[in-house]
Amino acid sequence: MKLRLKDKVKVISGKDKGKTGEIIKVLLLENKVIVQGINFVKKHVKPGVVNKEGGIITFEKPVHVSNVMFLDEKENKPSRLGYTLVDGKKFRVIKETGEVLKK
Repeated sequence: MKLRLKDKVKVISGKDKGKTGEIIKVLLLENKVIVQGINFVKKHVKPGVVNKEGGIITFEKPVHVSNVMFLDEKENKPSRLGYTLVDGKKFRVIKETGEVLKK
């Protein structure tokens, strides 16, 4: 998976298509990411040990990585990522511009 924590991404399909946000969690085994402000879901919860009052809670669910694209901040458009070797080290690169991402 080429996306990492704190990357800016744009949703390219689904109910939140066109929205942008920052990745706050990466789920490698499931190939999913949790994006801040995207894919909110409401859940009805009974009163219990964890939640004393119960009620309706809202939280973010994971989105599959195929439904989001890395957002190039200079061009302000979604871009594909690849890998390149620089001095024996592996770095991510934006395919359209050839810019190397050093994080």
